Amino acid sequence: MTQVKSIPSGFHTLTPDLVVRGAARAIEFYKKAFGAEELARMPGPDGKTIGHAELKVGDSVFFLSDECPGMGCKSPETLKGTTQALHIYVQDVDAAFDQAVAAGATVKMPVADMFWGDRFGKLADPFGHEWSLGTHKEDLSPEEIDRRAKAFFAKKP
Repeated sequence: MTQVKSIPSGFHTLTPDLVVRGAARAIEFYKKAFGAEELARMPGPDGKTIGHAELKVGDSVFFLSDECPGMGCKSPETLKGTTQALHIYVQDVDAAFDQAVAAGATVKMPVADMFWGDRFGKLADPFGHEWSLGTHKEDLSPEEIDRRAKAFFAKKP
């Protein structure tokens, strides 16, 4: 008898699970915006919605489903906001950011070189989830990050 892995092949310990209004549209958006690969799609009980989907961006899988408020699964659109963001490290943040914007993402923070050593920007997808994209440019000591952070925030109003 084969031993079943407690963490399935291809998964990491932490797997985000997004709830949206319009999961089929969201899957197509994530394909265009982030190059997502659709791994699985299961219909909801009504046969029209998506009860569970699995998408892969780079080496990371995330889950996606249509909202089902009666089961406590509400989208950011229903909640009128989100408390989280997903971060994607990419080889070329400027190109990846432009691709996501062309697919319909809204710019929340333009790409810029940041004090922690990444080139970084923030987006919102059409379904209310926030995403940050970054390319790591410099390995910095905690002391250097602290020095740069103080200079960065000293310039903010």
